Amino acid sequence: MYKRLELHNHTTESDASITCRELVEYMVSDHADAFAITDHNTISGHRKIRKLLAGEHFPIQCIYGMEYTTYYGHILCLNLEEYVPWEDINIHHPELLFQAARAKGALVGIAHPYSFGHPFARGCRFDMKVTDYSCVDFIEIFNNPEPLHEVNERGLQLWEDLVLSGEKLAMTCGMDLHGKWSMANQYATFIEGEPEGDISRELTEAIKNQKTCISRGPVLSGNISEGKLTFALTETGKPGYQHDSRLPYLVSVRSAGHTVTKPLGETFLMEEFDQDPVLIPKLFEGDTSLENLICVGSALCQ
Repeated sequence: MYKRLELHNHTTESDASITCRELVEYMVSDHADAFAITDHNTISGHRKIRKLLAGEHFPIQCIYGMEYTTYYGHILCLNLEEYVPWEDINIHHPELLFQAARAKGALVGIAHPYSFGHPFARGCRFDMKVTDYSCVDFIEIFNNPEPLHEVNERGLQLWEDLVLSGEKLAMTCGMDLHGKWSMANQYATFIEGEPEGDISRELTEAIKNQKTCISRGPVLSGNISEGKLTFALTETGKPGYQHDSRLPYLVSVRSAGHTVTKPLGETFLMEEFDQDPVLIPKLFEGDTSLENLICVGSALCQ
């Protein structure tokens, strides 16, 4: 099964207007399979949510994390079980912090890399100089409240370019919740898992193997066999998404040297991409404008 994860959320433990209880209840009401708590520079909410989930048996799992919030960019850490100091962060060598968090078992990612920074929101834009992306596990390619073209399109492009150049990076997206904002028809992160599976383990496996995808609704999955590439669509029941049956689904596949687009259901030939080793599939509705992007599928390797 595919699990819907909401991986970027804040509470009153930092700067949001919703309490830990309200966050849990809101995620349950919107039928998320799991959610992360990623307050700014604190893990004080972890204990409160653990107590809520253990004591009241909410039908949801939590991923415990934090958002390092610096003057030079934000860093999302998921599966972060203990606080890792960051006060001496080096903007020219942020890998030191990435490595320290990963040593504690965390998954480390760059949040909203092209968010508007100074003078609008100093520090939100990622201005650190990463020279070794092997220290990074994922990039938050879409931050739902951010402008589509000015911010999120550039985040998607960054991730695609890095992956097509050979970097082993997963993608995520997030609501960056600071209140009870509507999640209808917004992008969420999806991974494969078992109904009663441990979400922390499943998330780690998905991110380490580049098996995440983001979608407003259905999940696009690809299969390579005997020189052919085919795609299947799995409905997830995400609230707020409804396909317009008058508009065809289109699949666009990008490699380092080619982009090929066909209606969903048509077969791609691997020779259309020459020997390019990595393929990135995307699902659109009607046409391939970014406004009509439904899903970014997991990268495929041939």
